[in-house]
Amino acid sequence: MVLLSATTPSKAAHADSVRNRQWHLQFLNAAAAHTVSQGDGVLVGVADTGVDPRSAEMASAVIVGGEFDKDGGDGRTDTDGHGTAMAALIAARGKNGGDGALGIAPKSTILPLRVFTGDPAALGAGISWAVDHGAKVISISLSTSEEPTIEASVQKALAADVVVIAGVGNTPNEKRVAYPARLPGVLAVGGVDRQGNHAGVSVTGPEVMIAAPAVDILSIGASQRYRTATGTSDATAIVAGAAALVRSKYPQLSGPEVVRRLTATAQDRGAPGRDDQYGYGVLDLVAALTADVPPASAGAPVASTTAAAAPKGDSRGGRGGMFVAVAGVLVAVVFVFILLSRRRRAVRPEWNPRPLPPPIGRDRRE
Repeated sequence: MVLLSATTPSKAAHADSVRNRQWHLQFLNAAAAHTVSQGDGVLVGVADTGVDPRSAEMASAVIVGGEFDKDGGDGRTDTDGHGTAMAALIAARGKNGGDGALGIAPKSTILPLRVFTGDPAALGAGISWAVDHGAKVISISLSTSEEPTIEASVQKALAADVVVIAGVGNTPNEKRVAYPARLPGVLAVGGVDRQGNHAGVSVTGPEVMIAAPAVDILSIGASQRYRTATGTSDATAIVAGAAALVRSKYPQLSGPEVVRRLTATAQDRGAPGRDDQYGYGVLDLVAALTADVPPASAGAPVASTTAAAAPKGDSRGGRGGMFVAVAGVLVAVVFVFILLSRRRRAVRPEWNPRPLPPPIGRDRRE
């Protein structure tokens, strides 16, 4: 198993400077999004190294979870800090007076899943357990070798209407979109920098569906210290927070419709439409919560283009409307082809039961 961010614990950061250093909150206009939704009532499973709830920002955000190794446990220990950082990006409450780290969905709840054990099957067990214990979003900021129980657990989650989100992986360690992000039905997340441009660390490929901030992301790491990190781990947690916001605002939406809302409202970057760097575009929190996104028609792809989600009253018509309709059909055909191709690749017998390499990006202290 490999974690998808390299972390740098920060020097004793002053509390009142932390929020300003979370540049991704301003980039995503989180303040405006929080006037619409803060993720109330949504349980988010974080499959990672565990979550330490002892910081002021996380104390009320984390419930009893599970540890999927021979020792067992409730998931609320984290000697590495990676899982804590991901959970904080999703659900950190901040501190009184507007200080401290703030998550994308600060009223959501974290279900900690300690799966980073060296055994790929632990991830499958954690996903399945999270489904059985009520998670509506599952965030996976790691990659691993192909393992049949992981695919089976992802399919179980999707069948249970859970939104499953995973990072595409980091260069140069990954050469293609990572597993399990490349599994059909998983919302595969790439990364962008402070300017909204493709982050060089982010793997590209046909399975990329959306992009989010992934460079110099501040969160809470090990020993209740603030830390900054770069990698698609962080982008994944941010999108998981966005999914929690949407699920709270629109509880009637199915998991696939939540994914469609996130991708259809993303800000298109790079080549028009879906591309291998940005997917359908860069996450737009406010649009995801407020745009008029018609429900997908029967048999239509969930991850629609932004054009297909044009607000009612769109003035395009005549030949322009016909072009959009034809383009939509072509996009649907291409999307189905991609899904079928991904499934063929995902089920190849590539899993190697030999010991896995150690995680990358261990803490570098300043």
